[in-house]
Amino acid sequence: MSRALAVFHGRFGRATVYQLNRPFNVHAHREGHLIFHVGGTPAQIDVSEQRWLLKDDTVVAVNPWEPHNFLPTDMDHGAIFFVLYVNAEWFAPQGASAQGLRFGRTFFPRTEALDRLIRRTAALVCGAPSLRSLDSELRQLIDSCYEESWQTAQDARAAAAVTDFRVRKSIKLMSESPGAEIELDAIAREAGLSRPHFYRLFRTQTGVTPHLYMNTLIMEQALDALVATEAPIADIGFDLGFSSQSGFTRFFAANVGMAPTDYRRAAKVLRP
Repeated sequence: MSRALAVFHGRFGRATVYQLNRPFNVHAHREGHLIFHVGGTPAQIDVSEQRWLLKDDTVVAVNPWEPHNFLPTDMDHGAIFFVLYVNAEWFAPQGASAQGLRFGRTFFPRTEALDRLIRRTAALVCGAPSLRSLDSELRQLIDSCYEESWQTAQDARAAAAVTDFRVRKSIKLMSESPGAEIELDAIAREAGLSRPHFYRLFRTQTGVTPHLYMNTLIMEQALDALVATEAPIADIGFDLGFSSQSGFTRFFAANVGMAPTDYRRAAKVLRP
């Protein structure tokens, strides 16, 4: 069974160590995403419909809002992964939204120096560090991965901004009250678009489908509620539009790899 070994929320984003043996649904994050294999069998990571084999000598980097999923190769025992979710505003405070954090390559090798840094930082996360020690280590690791991703990178395109006012309006409507009960067809009508045109234009402008975008917003709300409040799991699910706790648990597990109770048990908030 997949489980969280360590989870820390902080200004930088999230630092996690997971034991994973179950596949995820295709999903996305507002944050940048770095995935490191630190024990057990390799895993396959699909990023924007391209598959990579993640081993202990490679790194997978996922840009903000880039669709991806996780496919274990050992469903019985799984493997251990050190995973970072990096806030674009923390990484590049002067950058424009996610454009300040964009990796040059999705897949690149772990140099000896980078491998030592990855393993040292993962050990810090598992050892319940102070904010001061973890923050500096994370900055060094993320900067090193960012620089390595741009070594010989061929694609230097920046993330495109959402320019269509109808898509901006639909994003505003979804962000105001994200929940499983929201009907995307109603959002399309509010934005003045037919359903096919809305789905096509939204994906062109953002790189993800409206459904995937909404799921990401719901997951952010769920993670915040699990860590920042003591509300019962069922209440969190109901507040997010799920008709039952089991429905919310299935949704959460499909996107995070484990039940919300397991995530909450491992999660800690790092404060200055």
